[in-house]
Amino acid sequence: MKGRWIVKATKMLALMIAGSLAIGFLVMLLWNALIPELFKGPTLTFWQSVGLLVLSHILLRGWGHRGAGWRRDRWKHRFDEKLATMTPEEREKFREEWRRRCGWMSQEPDAKASS
Repeated sequence: MKGRWIVKATKMLALMIAGSLAIGFLVMLLWNALIPELFKGPTLTFWQSVGLLVLSHILLRGWGHRGAGWRRDRWKHRFDEKLATMTPEEREKFREEWRRRCGWMSQEPDAKASS
């Protein structure tokens, strides 16, 4: 039983490494086919393309914290509870304040001219 788990983990690790290498190779091919021709940019080596993938993952997705979705759901639930306890007038006042702060409110033509 324990031996099966080790074999499965090893296969999964090998599959992940092979997939990462394949994606790195694909990024290198696409980059070298497009960027130098279109933008007169540099060509990439395989390891530079892998590094670019890692960097883009860090910048765009973060480190992959598993609890991020749970925290967002918890915040949304608490916010919905707070809105539910407000009267309709308080809710409208709250919305107007956020529209004013965030710039969602459409400005009148006279207000644009005076700005």
